[in-house]
Amino acid sequence: MKRNRRALLGFAALAAFGAAAASRAANESPTRAPTAAQARAVRQVVQAQLSALANGNAQRAFSYAAPAIRERFGDANGFMAMVAGAYPMVIRPVATVFFQPTHDDAGILQIVQLKDSEGRLWRAHYQLQRQRDGQWRIAGCTVQPDNPATST
Repeated sequence: MKRNRRALLGFAALAAFGAAAASRAANESPTRAPTAAQARAVRQVVQAQLSALANGNAQRAFSYAAPAIRERFGDANGFMAMVAGAYPMVIRPVATVFFQPTHDDAGILQIVQLKDSEGRLWRAHYQLQRQRDGQWRIAGCTVQPDNPATST
C-alpha cells in the first residue's frame, strides 16, 4: 500500500512537472534551436529509455531519469509501475516519429509521436535537462492523444 501511494504521489508530481513544461513550451517560442549534437544526444536518451521499457529493463529505463525523478520514485520498480499504469503506450509502441527538439527555459523539449498496438496515435512531450556531468536525462514526460490532422 505504501509503495502504491508513493507511486501515485510521484506520478502526480511528475505529471504536474510535465504539464508545466509542455504548457511553457506551447506558450513560449524557443530561444534557439538545439545544436545537431544536442539533438542527437537527446534523441538517443529518449530512444534508449523507450528500448529499455520495451525490453522490461526497469533498471536501465530508470537510469535515464533525471535525479529529481529518481528521488521521487526511489527505485526502478516503483518507476516502472508508474509508467505501466500511467503511460502504457510508451512501453511497446509499434512506431515512433521524433520531431525536431526545441530549447525552453528548463532544457530541451523532445516531442515523439507514438503509435500503440491498437493503432492509436499519441504525442509524448519529453523534458530533458543536461546534468553536471554533461549527460542529458529525462526530467518529465506528458502524453496526450495525437490528432492525425495536426501531425507533421
